[in-house]
Amino acid sequence: MEIPKFDETFLPILEILKNGKIFKSRELIEEVKTKFYSGLSDEQLKQETKSGDLLIDNRIAWGKSYLKKGGYISFPERGHVQITEKGKNHSATLTVRDLENEGSLFDFYKQEKEINSTDNKTKVDISSPQDLIDEGFNRIESDVKNELLLKLKKIDPYFFEKVVLRLLKKMGYGEFIETSKSNDGGIDGIINEDKLGLDKIYIQAKRFNEGKVREKDIRNFIGAMSGDTNKGVFVTTSEFDEKAIEKARSAHHKIICIDGQKLVTLMHDFNVGIQIKTTYEIKQIDEDFFDEQ
Repeated sequence: MEIPKFDETFLPILEILKNGKIFKSRELIEEVKTKFYSGLSDEQLKQETKSGDLLIDNRIAWGKSYLKKGGYISFPERGHVQITEKGKNHSATLTVRDLENEGSLFDFYKQEKEINSTDNKTKVDISSPQDLIDEGFNRIESDVKNELLLKLKKIDPYFFEKVVLRLLKKMGYGEFIETSKSNDGGIDGIINEDKLGLDKIYIQAKRFNEGKVREKDIRNFIGAMSGDTNKGVFVTTSEFDEKAIEKARSAHHKIICIDGQKLVTLMHDFNVGIQIKTTYEIKQIDEDFFDEQ
């Protein structure tokens, strides 16, 4: 079962409201989820929008908003919802297109994507405003990560090692020690997990333009780790082949492998090598505020 698009919640919302009972907005969302979307997995139910709202709740809320603007439901009190006569007489199918054709005076935010199906018909995907915002953010984030990875592949290898160590420090792994480049034994840095240096993490950072990290690279890294630690992080701008991953998994040491995609995701999350350009605020009604009356 997939998370419904916001317009796919129209009929479930009207079904819950069909007896004319007045629902609190929060109660309505929970009723719709319980009756129609109980088949969603826990992971799907916990999925969030970019603004931190539960995605399924956000979709139902937008469905409610559109139905209100179309005259199918009303808000008799602040934070409360009730079906209208028009809503009771709705058609067996109800889409955003139907509401548009009725000549409603509000602007519908929509995104249309043409996807060629096996029968050569066109499928139209209608997105809520929140979906459009999230998609825009995802596109920008993807572009930034791709550009960041390209830059990492071009920088000086020694500077790349510094980038990795700075990232780990930003992630809260404590102070780091850079090893001597003339004789680092395959170890590019050491992270002290505690102030006394009793617990160490060894770091290997390999900036590759092409090719993958091989089993031999992991084996050499393990061999370079001294007996005073069993923790290591191997970071690359490239990828790990299957044998390298298996070697890291089967080692007696705890070896974490971070490939290029994971690296730029962490750098993006912890603002290393990037900066925040613009911040937008999205506001919504505080239903709890009005429930106090």
